[in-house]
Amino acid sequence: MGTAETPDGETATEAPSRVKRLEEESEIAADYLEELLDIADLDGDIDLAIEHGRAAVEIVTEEGDGRWLRKLVGRDGEVLEALQELTRLAVQARTGERSRLMLDIVGYRKERRTELTSVAEAAVAEAQRTAGPVRLAAMNPFERKVVHDVVARAGLVSDSEGTEPDRHVVIRPAAAS
Repeated sequence: MGTAETPDGETATEAPSRVKRLEEESEIAADYLEELLDIADLDGDIDLAIEHGRAAVEIVTEEGDGRWLRKLVGRDGEVLEALQELTRLAVQARTGERSRLMLDIVGYRKERRTELTSVAEAAVAEAQRTAGPVRLAAMNPFERKVVHDVVARAGLVSDSEGTEPDRHVVIRPAAAS
């Protein structure tokens, strides 16, 4: 009898230890972010989850629009990206392992994912219509990942080109077999 695998390709015996490690990452991140919120004198709650094989942490609020927490997102999410990296470093300092943790603040990434999905779908349609490459505007790694996922689901190919902060996605029709 073979060993069962999870969707991430792990054996059933490896999966519980991975989940435990991701839960530990989430808890460390939550502690770090709670301290940050206290220092900044901001009200927010921390939601923890495991999504797509990585720890996911979101700062949420029960106050209407979370306008004060949105300051932690910054223009185009650059403050959020920095906070995510600092949180990953805090996790790494405690665990000794690199973290792929995703941080969201008051639903910014969820909203952005929806916007980017629409942009990617339009670009896919254009690449199919013109049978040529379509270059998108510069994006951060999270945004590029969303676009790459949409493109792959559509059966086209995409690559990231350029260097930060001007790295962007190029979408191409799939090569004929």
